[in-house]
Amino acid sequence: MKFFLLTLLLLASVSARAQQLQYEGTAAPGEPLEQYFAAEDQNYNKSIIYVFYDNDACYDCPQTIDMIEQIYNRYYKDQYSLFVIDYQNDDEYNFIETYNLHLPLSVVLVRIDDGATFGFEKLDDLPNRISDPESFTTYFRFRVNSFLGNNG
Repeated sequence: MKFFLLTLLLLASVSARAQQLQYEGTAAPGEPLEQYFAAEDQNYNKSIIYVFYDNDACYDCPQTIDMIEQIYNRYYKDQYSLFVIDYQNDDEYNFIETYNLHLPLSVVLVRIDDGATFGFEKLDDLPNRISDPESFTTYFRFRVNSFLGNNG
């Protein structure tokens, strides 16, 4: 994973595009991903919850993202990192191909242990579950806990 991250950073720095990919959300709003990866020591062993969205019409997406941020702040903010990313503006990190992104909203859980990636799990059905917030919370926590190994 460390090699992969360093390769991404090298490719990003060589890129002719000066636009920095920003994430939004409660983990550290406005912080460029480059700064997150540069703080490697403190983030070395943190698994990642990515929330990818695009600009296509999606009635339930804003509410879904808000609910995910609330769950993250309540249960996971000390254990995992959260990034909310508009993947249509991804010119540097190749998230679209890496995670096969094509829906208006996808959540990708990336398990990291000792600085290495041990796979990812993609959740594409979350906007369809937002009508029942309790059930949504239970389902989301179950998927995060099952894949990333938290029992919180």
